Amino acid sequence: MHRVKRWMLVPSYSTLRSLLRPSSSSSSSSSSSSYSYSSDPSISKGPVTQESVVYVLKQLDKKPPKALEFFKHVTSVHGFKPGPTAYNLILRILGGHPDHSSDFWLLLRSMDSSGHSLDDGTYLNLLSKFKTQKMPAEVSALSHFYSQKRKDSAADATVERVSKALLLTSSSEPCWDEEEVEKRVREIHDFHLSGTLVAKVLREVRNSPLKALAFFRWSASASSDYEHGSVAYNAMARVLGREESITEFWELIEEMTRKGVVMDVDTYVKMLRQFVKNKMVEEAVKLYEFMMDGPYKPAVQDCGILLRHISLSGNPDLGLVSRVVTKYEAAGHSLSKAVYDGIHRSLTSNAKFEEAEEIIKRMRDEGYEPDNITYSQLVYGLCKAKRFEEACMILDKMEEEGCAPDLKTWTVLIQGQCQAGEIDMALESLRKMLNKGCQADADLLDIVVKGLCGGQRRVDGACTLVTEMVAKARLRPWQATYKNLIQELLKERRLEEALKILGSMKSHKYPPFADPFPPYISKFGTVEDAREFLKTLSVKTYPSHTAYLHVFKSFFDEGRYTEAQDLLFKSPHHIRKHSEITKLFGSLKVESAA
Repeated sequence: MHRVKRWMLVPSYSTLRSLLRPSSSSSSSSSSSSYSYSSDPSISKGPVTQESVVYVLKQLDKKPPKALEFFKHVTSVHGFKPGPTAYNLILRILGGHPDHSSDFWLLLRSMDSSGHSLDDGTYLNLLSKFKTQKMPAEVSALSHFYSQKRKDSAADATVERVSKALLLTSSSEPCWDEEEVEKRVREIHDFHLSGTLVAKVLREVRNSPLKALAFFRWSASASSDYEHGSVAYNAMARVLGREESITEFWELIEEMTRKGVVMDVDTYVKMLRQFVKNKMVEEAVKLYEFMMDGPYKPAVQDCGILLRHISLSGNPDLGLVSRVVTKYEAAGHSLSKAVYDGIHRSLTSNAKFEEAEEIIKRMRDEGYEPDNITYSQLVYGLCKAKRFEEACMILDKMEEEGCAPDLKTWTVLIQGQCQAGEIDMALESLRKMLNKGCQADADLLDIVVKGLCGGQRRVDGACTLVTEMVAKARLRPWQATYKNLIQELLKERRLEEALKILGSMKSHKYPPFADPFPPYISKFGTVEDAREFLKTLSVKTYPSHTAYLHVFKSFFDEGRYTEAQDLLFKSPHHIRKHSEITKLFGSLKVESAA
């Protein structure tokens, strides 16, 4: 074990001590929970609940036969009545597998007869799978089923009427007047509370989370025959899991814990994805910790996913890294290569290079050799710290160790140099990369073009580079690269070069980026420039009348009526006689006469 560094005693980073302690000897397999499932479906331990069934199905999502076997077992032997989450999950698992087509449709009908609905996400997921597997009959049948059920639901209407009643209420706070809610809902005939109905209503009003919460609170006390269960609580959690209602979300989670209601794994996955997507990384870590302390543990790969997202922030919070890894190891997992990379990425991004080296040593002790991913992270951190010479030396070290830098590693280095304004250094790195036989791609070309067109205004160099890479390397630049280069050239009044780039853009089958040309030509150019532009737009045929119209209007906007008329005179007959163009020039004559 390496000696703990002094940085680990600094209060803000002290929690990372756990990251450098010796690895646990415990197995990397999932820790035990209150429910387990073996290859024999009759050998199951723990209570059969909505949460436990969803948890097991999540473990079997890549094994459709086992998932179906388990689902049939708990429903037939244990009398389990699946909720909407369990039904949607088993349908996602079976969908797209020809061997389970009949089972899929049987379960879909069973789900429908039980009063549960196919949710939007599951429908889109299944549709995609059927299309990928080239199952047109299933695509058609599922689309018909889904659209018909939506019509039936709209006609039926209890859920829709309740939802509309809630959205019509004036209040927006969770403590709104319950009499207002009750009055509107009681006006609806045949309204009977159930967990399924509450969940459906909550989904319909999900874009008004506080109104949804008000309904949830009211419905809990509206009838002595009804009490919120797992289905309703999990539906409420999905609605509240967003930035504007995050306080209410955690209050609900605490309430669920007190009442012994468990967050199901499907809800956890959706919430984690939503938190990460909305850059609510601290909330994602808190949710991960919460689930790791519960009976249904997150997937093993979630640790690496979380660490990656933590590290992608500008200055990764090392405290969050420590919290995630601590929970991961406490569950009995050994650190994987992905987890080591996640820790290493956050350390290098924070310029903790000595500590990052400690992590690499521990990786090697555990049998994981650093690869291009590991070294790319180190190069990124060194470039971020403006230690470019050391970053370049890393690539030399990689070759010495038999780990040749790939395009990703070179791109990280060159991007870091460009972002710091070290363009000559970036061009030298690009030259070195190409000499070593590593081919550039459109992403790297775009990075260098942006660097050249940035603070140093070396647009001519960018133009030359694009031209050479297209001619010699047969590279197809991004459409955005062409657009950026055209705009930069026009800023420097270099119309001829911009038109050449426009021609190259067309040769690569991109729609021509014509928008900036008419305003530029009408202000700085000539009639011949306008004709050259229109010629470049189309080679075999004349450009559309719309292209001519834009040029004419631009000349008009600049008050250059003579040039507009000269261009009209030199235009093809069908352009001169087009109704919109004659109308435009007719308005000019009317104004002149006035």
